[in-house]
Amino acid sequence: MNNEDMMKITSLDPEHLNQLVAQTMKINKIDPNLYVEYDVKRGLRDMNGNGVLAGLTEISDVCGTESIDGKKMPVDGKLYYQGYEVSDIIKNFKGERFRFEEVTYLLLFGELPSQQQLDGFVRILGDLQELSGSFVSDVIMKGTNKSIMNSLMKSILTLYSYDEAPDDVSVPNVLRQSLQLIAKMPLLAAYGFHSYRHIHHDDTLFIRTPQKGLSTAENILRMIREDGQYTPLEADVLDTCLVLHAEHGGGNNSSFTAHVVSSSGTDTYSAIAASIASLKGPKHGGANLKVQHMFADIKENVKNWEDRDEVRNYIQKIVNKEAFDKTGLVYGMGHAVYTLSDPRGVILKEYAEKLAKEKGRENEFTLYNTVEEESKALIAAKHTMFKPLCANVDFYSGLIYSMLGIPEELYTPLFAISRISGWCAHRLEEIVNAGKIIRPAYRYVGHHREYTPIDERKTKDIKFD
Repeated sequence: MNNEDMMKITSLDPEHLNQLVAQTMKINKIDPNLYVEYDVKRGLRDMNGNGVLAGLTEISDVCGTESIDGKKMPVDGKLYYQGYEVSDIIKNFKGERFRFEEVTYLLLFGELPSQQQLDGFVRILGDLQELSGSFVSDVIMKGTNKSIMNSLMKSILTLYSYDEAPDDVSVPNVLRQSLQLIAKMPLLAAYGFHSYRHIHHDDTLFIRTPQKGLSTAENILRMIREDGQYTPLEADVLDTCLVLHAEHGGGNNSSFTAHVVSSSGTDTYSAIAASIASLKGPKHGGANLKVQHMFADIKENVKNWEDRDEVRNYIQKIVNKEAFDKTGLVYGMGHAVYTLSDPRGVILKEYAEKLAKEKGRENEFTLYNTVEEESKALIAAKHTMFKPLCANVDFYSGLIYSMLGIPEELYTPLFAISRISGWCAHRLEEIVNAGKIIRPAYRYVGHHREYTPIDERKTKDIKFD
């Protein structure tokens, strides 16, 4: 089927389409006052942005406030993996090359591994990395598209067909599937990217297999770069990014999706594909790309990056919905839980500064820092703020990826490569606890009507000739 045939099948008369759109907008619009009247927590959050308690988890804890004299007060954010504070984990790494693998072990098995356990775990992941040549050519390289996230979903759903027990949701089988997917995700993303660039942009195709004995971060850089080379600092920074993105509580959209879908009893491949679909959204994992696009706009419109007044004036235009995408949002600023600071953002800022010095991009880092500082006050002055505003993990991650020479198409897939460790941990937690299917309530606010036979109905707003 060629493009012309596809257009014939999918085309719709513009006038009819406009009528259908108008009707769709009309019937789906709910009076916002009803959410207040029925005390509906939109986004499963209250007026202060606190999440509605929907489940229990031991995997990670996200802390942005403390109870002081019975009142919740904003504090510097803390993130815990299985009870260990992430900033402490990173601070106490001493030149290790397998940080992400160590944290993945912690998330899945609840304890920090000994050296013997870590060595064995790294060996297992290395053995599970392989993808057959036929899978690469028949699945990844066919039907390529710009969204590597969609490519990941397609590949993972297809792996279902290669599994001898895909629907077995016993803990041993799900753990086996989880380890396989964690190991294969970097390959699926890298090969999907290279295939797209080769087919649609005539780039040279190179499919480099991962090298055993290298960390996930090292193999990612090796597979996505044409020369396969990287510096120790580059691998160190990317490894830290993977650690910080690996998990973030059961309430974030993609992890909650893993819980919701797993509670239905579905297979691992479907559950992980659903989580990837969630992460793809610009309000979740796609946010780092929005930050990069915003900064591209700022760089284009601010002539002197070191002139704080000029930077402030342009950010004011963004906040006033006069510049960039005119939403009034400064992307990368603010978080649902964190208040004074996002611990991940604090750590990434430190690494961004180190990398900027190595790459000679200190002036760019200074621009990011200025936007972070100025936007806090500008946003607070424009809006009624229930809590302090901080730069989140997405604010500096895009800058780091750009300094690592990682193409924008891989920004969100990198997030998925990391977060799959958390998704698998949450899926296993849901299965082990064998809870009920997750089914929150929605209140019906429409009207009940009598059925009308078709010959008695009148043509109203939508007319087809």
